This record gives sequence, structure tokens and C-alpha cells, in this order.
Amino acid sequence: MGTWGGVKKQDAVVFDADVLNDLKILVSQGEGQQLEFKRKASSGEKIVREMIAFANTSGGTLLIGIGDDKTIPGLKYPEDESIVVQQALEHVHPALTVHESLISIGNNRSVLQYVIETSERRPHFILDENGVREYFVRSGDKSLRASREMREIIKGRQRQKGVRFHYGEHEHFLMQYLAANKTITLREFVDATGLKKFYASNKLILLVLANVLRIVPNERGDQYELVFTKF
Repeated sequence: MGTWGGVKKQDAVVFDADVLNDLKILVSQGEGQQLEFKRKASSGEKIVREMIAFANTSGGTLLIGIGDDKTIPGLKYPEDESIVVQQALEHVHPALTVHESLISIGNNRSVLQYVIETSERRPHFILDENGVREYFVRSGDKSLRASREMREIIKGRQRQKGVRFHYGEHEHFLMQYLAANKTITLREFVDATGLKKFYASNKLILLVLANVLRIVPNERGDQYELVFTKF
């Protein structure tokens, strides 16, 4: 296994029926929390967003040469696709290492497989065209932009220190609300309590880090729910 940029590469490709069968079984599962398909690496930026999301969450596998309908057309020129990925990875901070392998599917076509582990250096990000940091996390079969709360939670978990929080009227309200409604968003918490957004945000972050709440990233606003149904 050689190293090329941020990609640990496989040196040679040999057709192996067992490896191909394993690939077919993996693809049959469909996209999910730890699996993403791409037909081609036409946009390196989109590819690394998926990688960042995996690294910032619970790891995963990205396959290039797979259709959304679970077909396996493969790639005729996988080396070109690999170069696109390598160049895009140069824009990820902190630097992200992924594990690349090439799976032959016959007929001179292959699938690029990238295994991304949960990173000890998370949260990772890329810079947009205005120089703004963009963070991503994985939720189900989607890679979403990480909210401020999600970013702070990731950082807090990396520090692995004990978390203490004040249990006051707002926390008590939150427990009662969640017992009745199951989930709440930051916006709903602010509207219901009258707290300033910054303070409401910090309360939710602390409760997640204390393992009282669970955060579920969502395109329309992160949702928070109780870790235990009885509190």
C-alpha cells in the first residue's frame, strides 16, 4: 500500500470473484449512514464533502462507479477519477487521510472504494469560494452542513472531559416538553422560553455532551431528543 497525498493507495488491481461478490452484497444494502454511491467523480468538491461528513460522524465507505439504482457500471478510467479526488482532498482541513482501493468488475472496468474512518482530528472542513469554512456531518443517507451546535458538540466530544450543567427552569421545561413531544429544535426552544439564541444553543450543546439529549442533524434544523425516555 503506497501513499499519495491524502490517499492511501492500493498498488495493483487483480480481478477477484470473491471481492466482486462482496462488493455486490455491499451495494445491495443501498446508501445509508455509512455508505454512499457516486457514478463518477465529476465534482471533487462534492466527493470530499461526503468524505468530510463520514470523518466527522461515524466513518463510512464511498464507492465511485455505482449508480443510485444500485447498478455497478464501474469506471473505464479510474486513475482519472482518483486524481480528481486527490486534488480535492488537498483543500480539506485538517488534512484528511482516506483508504483507497480499486475493485475490478471485469471488462476493463473498476470501482473506486474509499474507506473513511471516524477522524481523531475532527471536525474537518473545506473553504467555500468566499473563504468560509464548510463543515459536514452524516445523517441517514445524506451529508448535511453541520450547524454551530453540531460543530461544538464534535469538538466537545474530542476533548472527552466531564460535562457539568445547571439544571434550572429552562432545563426542567425542556425535559417536560420532550416527554410530551419527543423532539425539539433550537428555534422551538428559543420561541418557547424566550432565551437568546446563543444561550439556548449552549444549553442544548451541554445537555448533548452530558448524554442527556441526542442531536439528530436535519436539513430544516437539528432535532433534539431525550437519550432516555424517562428522566
